[in-house]
Amino acid sequence: MTLRRFDPAALAARLAARDASAEPAPSAAVAAILHAAEDPAILFIKRAERAGDPWSGHMAFPGGRREPSDASLVETARRETLEEIGLDLRARGELLGPLEDVPTHTTGLVVRPLVWVVRERPVLVPNAEVAALEWAALAPLMSGARDATYHLEWKGMPHRFPAFELESGIVWGLTYRMLHLLFETLRTP
Repeated sequence: MTLRRFDPAALAARLAARDASAEPAPSAAVAAILHAAEDPAILFIKRAERAGDPWSGHMAFPGGRREPSDASLVETARRETLEEIGLDLRARGELLGPLEDVPTHTTGLVVRPLVWVVRERPVLVPNAEVAALEWAALAPLMSGARDATYHLEWKGMPHRFPAFELESGIVWGLTYRMLHLLFETLRTP
């Protein structure tokens, strides 16, 4: 499949095969927002530096923890996206479906990535939680052209993680795992 023929309806059909009725607890949701264009792109945010935030300064998708007032994880992703970048997914996006839930290694949360598509790039207004926004072309990410390595010292030991290098920062860890789930789904015939 070439990305120049990216078909949101075909991706939605593949995602519909997933059973998303059971929601994990404790849980969070993120919005993987695709721009359906001749050169499809995906939206990343760079989280602002904040003490006590395990994802401080990381490249990520908009999203966060489920609040008691959220009727579902879809509502969590919509609320968080509106708060963080000013994008009303209910009005400007089309929900294609969920990827597999991804457990975190540090917080005990299970995160549900939800894939959305926008037909036109919206005007985005980041709040104080977001330091930068970046639309990244999918083709270079999927082809390996953006592959990198993230180096981290954790508990006194050096570690190396697979990553993607973007203009605004390095995508690694949880978001990197979610991207690979998306890529696997996009490559499925």
